[in-house]
Amino acid sequence: MSFPIDIREEAGVRTLLFSSEWIQGAMRIARPWNLELEYTREMMASLLLRDPPRKVLLIGLGAASLTKFLYRHYPLAHLTVVEIEAAVVAAASQFFKLPEDPERLNLVIGDGAEYVLNSKGNFDLILVDGFDENAHSGALETLPFYQACRTCLSNEGIMSVNLLTRSRNPDAITARIAEAFDDRMLQFPSCESGNAIVFAASGEPVEISLDHLKACARKLKEITGLNLLPTLARLIQTGTCLNNRLIL
Repeated sequence: MSFPIDIREEAGVRTLLFSSEWIQGAMRIARPWNLELEYTREMMASLLLRDPPRKVLLIGLGAASLTKFLYRHYPLAHLTVVEIEAAVVAAASQFFKLPEDPERLNLVIGDGAEYVLNSKGNFDLILVDGFDENAHSGALETLPFYQACRTCLSNEGIMSVNLLTRSRNPDAITARIAEAFDDRMLQFPSCESGNAIVFAASGEPVEISLDHLKACARKLKEITGLNLLPTLARLIQTGTCLNNRLIL
């Protein structure tokens, strides 16, 4: 697997693209640790649902936005990143300030689905954000992959998945996630970019009041600068929070 990588800059934002116009990642040059794209911010809403993660698995590196955010703000977390294309890792290091810290950041060049299917890991958080140049995820959207993700999660585990809705209907994919996690999932409405985020939980039930979620979001904003209050407003719009409680 190999394809051209295109690095562009416009209005202070550097973007990573493959051989198409699909943006694979972005970084505001003046704020390289921030999450520039809306869908990456929404994926981080998973941090409001459990205690801070200690072991994180990221499938797909892109411009390293999620990796850098977790590395900077969760110093006790060990991150494993699986990226199928070595050139993407090289680009993230050269152009997007990917940290070099083998003690906290384990970079694996390989197939994310195969890694999970063969893993005996016990991850608190799995972030799935892997696409090829045609915006396809391949094995990363299959039932066996999602079942393997559930097996790899700890008793406090959360999986966060980025889906693209602009080019395809994600209903079949969300149905597989629901089957793998016994319906313990929720889906956000699509962002303007066409990304839709799905969360799924394993182990202990998640039951949090909206007031507590908002308090956690305000604390996260104070610590990291990331404002998830608009994300919570979008979550409320989904109608999944019955009696002002999120249950997952």
